[in-house]
Amino acid sequence: MNILLVYPQYPETFWSFKHALKFISKRASIPPLGLLTIASMMPKNWSQKLVDMNVESLKDRDIQWADLVLISAMVVQRTSAEKVIDRAHAFGKKVVAGGPLFTEEPDHFPQIDHLVLDEGEITFPQFLNDLAKGTPKRIYRSMEHPDLTQTPVPKWELINLNKYATMALQYSRGCPYNCEFCDIVVLYGHRPRTKSKEQILNELEQLYKAGWRDAIFFVDDNFIGNKKKLKAEILPAIIDWMKKKKYPFYLNTEVSINLAKDDELLNQMVDAGFRKVFIGIETPNEESLKESKKLQNTNIDLISSIRKIQAVGMEVQGGFIVGFDQDTPSIFETQIRFIQNSGIMTAMVGLLNAPRGTRLYNRLKSEKRLLGDISGDNVDFSTNFIPKMNPKKLLEGYRHILETIYSPSEYYKRLKVYLSHYNLPKINHVSFHFFYVEALLKSIWVLGIRCKFRRYYWKILAWSLIKRPKLISVAITQAIYGYHFRKILENYPRNLALESRHAE
Repeated sequence: MNILLVYPQYPETFWSFKHALKFISKRASIPPLGLLTIASMMPKNWSQKLVDMNVESLKDRDIQWADLVLISAMVVQRTSAEKVIDRAHAFGKKVVAGGPLFTEEPDHFPQIDHLVLDEGEITFPQFLNDLAKGTPKRIYRSMEHPDLTQTPVPKWELINLNKYATMALQYSRGCPYNCEFCDIVVLYGHRPRTKSKEQILNELEQLYKAGWRDAIFFVDDNFIGNKKKLKAEILPAIIDWMKKKKYPFYLNTEVSINLAKDDELLNQMVDAGFRKVFIGIETPNEESLKESKKLQNTNIDLISSIRKIQAVGMEVQGGFIVGFDQDTPSIFETQIRFIQNSGIMTAMVGLLNAPRGTRLYNRLKSEKRLLGDISGDNVDFSTNFIPKMNPKKLLEGYRHILETIYSPSEYYKRLKVYLSHYNLPKINHVSFHFFYVEALLKSIWVLGIRCKFRRYYWKILAWSLIKRPKLISVAITQAIYGYHFRKILENYPRNLALESRHAE
């Protein structure tokens, strides 16, 4: 068979990093790991083509060539996914869909021929078996969670690695926590399931052999969910492999804030090459943390924890939320002060939303406060439930946070805080790339000459050269990210979307 795998386009969001990627001539941040893994499960005599619409356009001839069109998507890709489905059907092609969007909202897609939902290691082979018999069902579901030691290596040859800023690898699924608003435990369960150290080393080796020499993002929702195995087996193996290969990769991932409590784990991650960690900070309001059952963030000095991680050589990126029932109008200034004091440059602030299946969704449904499904866009100024706070005040306060923390004056002020507390790790070996020079030259032209806020760019470079000269490249990188965040914010409408949606 001829199989076309399609990854729909992301809209412009903070997470797209679209404007930052232009500085290094990359088309997308990260490849579609799910589709690449599914591709490895197919019969070897099938022909495959993958079209990541964030990197290239989907052509009619691609669809015409295919016997089946496979599509996977996140919730935020809904609009693009629907267009892909319509195009495939216009050419008489059957569509097979899976991934978070379709798993969470299967009833929204009656037009899809085959829904292969939940975790593909279980449901996709079932679909293949039925397809071979000529009796494929419309929906495949499984409440069982697969053993990840059976997950194959992604089929990297289907993509052009040079189009991406970061490669992807998955070590575990599932999270031991049960935050009310989070759908990770709905999708993947409470018990973290992991791959073996041999699998991880093999996947690193495959990317190394493919010529990759830059960042790799471990896409785990909580990389440190199983600390015991991580410290005893996985990290020592990665450290040894990285030493032998002379540290060809930077590693990034997502963790919980209690990483700061474990010095052994913290130092092992740095030695293994981890340079960025995304942490769900959510809010400095303890009452809101208790409300949402984000208890791992309570009774802990969040700022001190963040600075401890920064000091050993890892950048902390943070997720923040406003709109909890316990939030009052004072939360907006409280969030701003916290973010500024933390030195978190990539501060992803969003309105609280309730994904399907979460305890928050079920609670709000019982309270008759639901308005619909989530958009998946972290800055679209909407939420899918009626908040306790006045909707107009909530939106005005939310916009105030974004416009403040990403204003040039406050952003560069926060950058000084970050540069003051961040230390380069002792081991920092990664291959030189020409696009580093390209990024420097473009930053000088775009941020230092053309931009009306250029004085901030030159001031932070001068300050860095004098105070922290070894961090000049870090300062430039963060200046580029700040440009992206401001461009995204500028492009969003100023109307109060939540209020109009509430009126509906």
